[in-house]
Amino acid sequence: MKKLKYLSFALVAAWSLTSCESELETAPTDQANGAEVFKTAESAETVINGTWAKFNDDGTTFANIGYSTVLRTSDAMGSDVAVLTNKYGFPTAYAFAEMVNNTAGRPQFIWTMLYSTINNMNNVITRIDGTEGSQAKKDQVKGQAKALRAFCYLNLASFYQFSYLKDKTALTAPIYTEPSTISSAPKKRASLEEIYTLIKSDLTDADNLLKNYTRNNKDKIDRSVVNGLLARTYLNTGEWSKAAEAARTARNGFPLMTPEKYKEGFNDISNGEWIWGHGQTQEQSDASYAFHYLDVSSSGSYYYSFMADPYFKNLFDANDIRSQLFSWDGLPGREGLLRYAKFKFKANLIADIVLMRAAEMYLIEAEGEARSGNVANAVAALNQLKSARHANPYSGSLDQNEVVKAILIERRKELFGEGFSLSDVIRTQGAVERKAFVDEEGKPIKVQVTTPDGTVKTVNGRGHSVLNFPDQSSFAPNSRYYLFSIPQKEIENNPNL
Repeated sequence: MKKLKYLSFALVAAWSLTSCESELETAPTDQANGAEVFKTAESAETVINGTWAKFNDDGTTFANIGYSTVLRTSDAMGSDVAVLTNKYGFPTAYAFAEMVNNTAGRPQFIWTMLYSTINNMNNVITRIDGTEGSQAKKDQVKGQAKALRAFCYLNLASFYQFSYLKDKTALTAPIYTEPSTISSAPKKRASLEEIYTLIKSDLTDADNLLKNYTRNNKDKIDRSVVNGLLARTYLNTGEWSKAAEAARTARNGFPLMTPEKYKEGFNDISNGEWIWGHGQTQEQSDASYAFHYLDVSSSGSYYYSFMADPYFKNLFDANDIRSQLFSWDGLPGREGLLRYAKFKFKANLIADIVLMRAAEMYLIEAEGEARSGNVANAVAALNQLKSARHANPYSGSLDQNEVVKAILIERRKELFGEGFSLSDVIRTQGAVERKAFVDEEGKPIKVQVTTPDGTVKTVNGRGHSVLNFPDQSSFAPNSRYYLFSIPQKEIENNPNL
């Protein structure tokens, strides 16, 4: 990986937590640097820029690169990605043996990444009003800081406890809203209700603060992103009408991409459907490393480990543009695996990272409408998306449960590889679904593949290799194996947990 060099983050690191652990270790405070970086609103913005870069591009291993680690882990622990267990990166997450282990490296990395980002945003939020500059600039910086803090807490609420609709009083993770110092007391775990109250407050504030802001690139948080995060939040808390309304607001101005565009590889932040993403350049491309897991068709992709479950392919209509992205692998050692070429590197082996799209907002709108009883509106929103993908429109039962079921299946189809698999299982109190790719007699199902020399031959199709939890129990709702664990080091250093 390239070494990241962000002066803005180096400055703020003097008073931010190095790992945001509960012992609150800090480097000696550099008052000169602190005063300088928060002298003006413009300079304070560099803290957000540097934190955002670190949030996406820094890592501890080639499998833990910034926030993409959360997205890849969520999909590896879901139903539709069949991870190759002989490939580096995500086999232990796929087997539900890693995130439940609070001494493993990935739980530590994700926890640290989220809380160090929160602490930096706390610094910005606390100090921005005292900087020099226009009120408009201060509002923009504070709004973006509040939204990014809310995003981090939304991830904590989504992965570290069961569904809010199961038990909103369940203790989850500590809340910090002030900058941490050497004398700061470590906090106890807050309830889901408390965390979501903060998330909603931060996002509502951000929406107001950013009302006069126009961004210059999609890495930046604007009101569209804020409303998209509000839509996700309301979906989690069961505020269905608010979820649908926020989703409609978020997707305004972001048309669904054409079928031709869908096949280009999900690698370009300039795609008109993308609401939020992280752009990559040849000089700064560490986050692109996540694509080595997603891209299973480009010759330059190294790990190509996120294969598709063959049963996932059966969810698509033949005329659906997405169904054209499947192919049985004929390369030596990979024969019979199912490729899904949704993600493809650009020619120079970099790829922008998608964080939010209009399609997700149509799906949130549809689910919010369906769960609030407006089934006709739900079907209309669902069919707008299906029409854009040249899929058959939904014409089944208008029973509320059946429509919701169809929407959740469409989420799996449309958002494959974008990080929603596990969080959807948790929030809906569902269960991971995996089964061996065999016929009724238990024999492997045969598929035809084309080898590199053009030979067509019949081989055993290959799907999921992990079909149970580590204790050999069957996948079930509300299992402890779904939750990300608080690192052991954090537990040891924070008696208040």
